[in-house]
Amino acid sequence: MSVSTLIPAAFPALALAHFLALLSPGPDFFLIIGHAVRHRLRGSLFICLGIALGNALYICLAVSGWSVMRQMPALYRLLELAGAAYLAWLGFLLRRASREAANSKPSPDQHAPSQHAPSQPSHNQTGSLATGHASPLSPGRQLLTGLGSALLNPKNAVFYLTLMTVILGPTATLPQQAFAGVWMTLLVFAWDAALAAAISLPGAQRALEKRIPLIEGLAGLTLASIALWLALRPLFY
Repeated sequence: MSVSTLIPAAFPALALAHFLALLSPGPDFFLIIGHAVRHRLRGSLFICLGIALGNALYICLAVSGWSVMRQMPALYRLLELAGAAYLAWLGFLLRRASREAANSKPSPDQHAPSQHAPSQPSHNQTGSLATGHASPLSPGRQLLTGLGSALLNPKNAVFYLTLMTVILGPTATLPQQAFAGVWMTLLVFAWDAALAAAISLPGAQRALEKRIPLIEGLAGLTLASIALWLALRPLFY
């Protein structure tokens, strides 16, 4: 099997357009930041995997010629509103975790605990993000969180449909489309995991240690702002 059998002639253009889109921060970016800044790669890796799987599903739909998004604006709007509500909820969880983490910090004039006092579990050792505490989500919940973020963003459907139909064109064979789809899925996962890993580096953690509640709060506020923009977008267009 020759290389041209798997790699379409338009693949460089498709790969470049896809990579440039990854460089643009979106809801998935801020979701990963909000979790990785406190929970590191361990608490965000399956979020990255869920996001990649959501992208893979939209790629499969694009390969199958699924163009209902362009033919049914009402369905697109419904998914957009569902995505806005989901992003607003994720933003609320991050904001709540940020506030509770900030409130749990001891004040400067607070006396140190006695050496003979029984140790108590710290705020960072109990609970979960969903209840406002700082423990990472379980792998299963991480996966569903990332999957929901990707699937409830209808722009992903339109984006991949455009890439696969406009850039690759109708002459691309099924193996070529499959190769492009696998490439983009792996790149999404690798890029998101690399972002989480970079934030998990000891140097980055030391630099961000005192700013974790602030970053969580900003990430949550950004997700909520994106949700608000999605909900109100028809008023401006």
